[in-house]
Amino acid sequence: MPDALTDQERRILDFEAVWVRHAGAKEEAIRAQLDLTPARYYQLLGRLIETQAALEQEPMLVRRLRRLRDSRAAERAARQRAVGR
Repeated sequence: MPDALTDQERRILDFEAVWVRHAGAKEEAIRAQLDLTPARYYQLLGRLIETQAALEQEPMLVRRLRRLRDSRAAERAARQRAVGR
């Protein structure tokens, strides 16, 4: 099944699903629980939420993360437009 999630991808989604936002502590937990740097974690998460397999596995989580990503991108674009004037 080509669209099946890997164990690591499942662990990332599970971690994100239960994590409450605490920036510093989250970074420590990423290192301890997933053995990834925070930068690598967010890189993998960003790619993962674009997959159909992740959407099927955790639809509410993936949609929420996509909304957050899109909202942040829109905010960055608005700031860049304001600075560019």
